[in-house]
Amino acid sequence: MKRALKRLVILLAVLAVVGLAAFLVWAYTPLGPAPEALAALQSDAQVRVGQSHWMVFWPAEGAQDTGLILYPGGRVDPRAYAPMARAIAAAGYPTVIVPMPLNLAVFGVERADWVRAAYPQVERWAIGGHSLGGAMAAAYAYRNPDAVQGLVLWASYPAANNSLADRDDLAVVSIYGSLDGLATPETVEASRGLLPADAQLVAIEGGNHAQFGWYGPQPGDNAATISHEAQQARVVEATVQLLAALDA
Repeated sequence: MKRALKRLVILLAVLAVVGLAAFLVWAYTPLGPAPEALAALQSDAQVRVGQSHWMVFWPAEGAQDTGLILYPGGRVDPRAYAPMARAIAAAGYPTVIVPMPLNLAVFGVERADWVRAAYPQVERWAIGGHSLGGAMAAAYAYRNPDAVQGLVLWASYPAANNSLADRDDLAVVSIYGSLDGLATPETVEASRGLLPADAQLVAIEGGNHAQFGWYGPQPGDNAATISHEAQQARVVEATVQLLAALDA
């Protein structure tokens, strides 16, 4: 009996180690980035790009007083969001992409605190993210009601226990693709009750889940019927509109 129990304990320990190893390999092999994303990491006359603990995209001139903190999607290389971050910065709004432990924002919800402390010249912050990153950005806004004034959801929605319905002081835009196979339009629209009454929902016709970044196809997603460029231009436009409203 003791020998059998010992073997069972050893077997369970081996399975736990194998499972942990498999999870770490999965987490540390993120999707992307595509070449288009890497090209956006170079500074130019419009946007200065810095990379240290995070990726910061700063307007070369005329930076506004409002900034955006972005959380990447689950198991997506944070560099995959560089083109949209760059476009938002080119419109005048400092934008910071925050890498996450194990490439999963659920393990780094409070990392926005570091960004806010690093850039005291930014008077107002919005926080946002794609997919899991958006859900964790919503969790940050829920836990820190005085820290951010805006929330940008890209193919995402808050968890039921992070309802922001009573946050009349929080500007929110929820942007989603009509062909998203993961954060489906039905799911996003059903989450409307978790957002403030004046939250804006923006549907991108023909857009899918993966084209919110540059990291290639994603299992479970549908094929988009519009280009990467067209979808992301619409996402940037809706995001900048929210930031401009905060900056007014």
